[in-house]
Amino acid sequence: MGWIILAIVVIIVIAVIAMYNGLVQARIKVDNAWSQIDVQLQRRFDLIPNFVETVKGYMTHESETFEKIAELRTSWANTESVAEKAALDNQLSNALKTIMAVSESYPELKANQNFSELSEELRNTENKISFSRQFYNDTVTMYNTKLQVFPSNIIAGIFNFKARDLFEAESEEARKNVKVDFGK
Repeated sequence: MGWIILAIVVIIVIAVIAMYNGLVQARIKVDNAWSQIDVQLQRRFDLIPNFVETVKGYMTHESETFEKIAELRTSWANTESVAEKAALDNQLSNALKTIMAVSESYPELKANQNFSELSEELRNTENKISFSRQFYNDTVTMYNTKLQVFPSNIIAGIFNFKARDLFEAESEEARKNVKVDFGK
């Protein structure tokens, strides 16, 4: 009888260790996925000053947008949380959409090789950011699911694992297309 009890205890200990390790691995994957978003967003912020300088000479009446981009770059360095970075990312995406839309009215700007190269780099970076967001959200969803399903939810509670936030558009406004008005 003692061997049976010992075997049951060993099986339970092994199951707890396996669940704990699974939760740790999932948490590490979430951190890695966030890091990938962070890297791509930083890449975008590094490209923006060159892009803005190229565009500035052609679009003098868009100084408000350029100032907003500069503010967002400064704010980026001071943020830590997923929610704050998501909000800044959405604001920056809207500002960049505005610049791209306005650039359509400047044929000499569109013909500028530097502008074309930087635009292509930004488009590629935006695609990478989009993929990274999707991967992050998938990873967070898997992690959060592990935190809620039985029996790993018991282990998660004991070892204080916390759910993570998804990377989302901050508002309905951020989900809409940018409207450009030249009537200002």
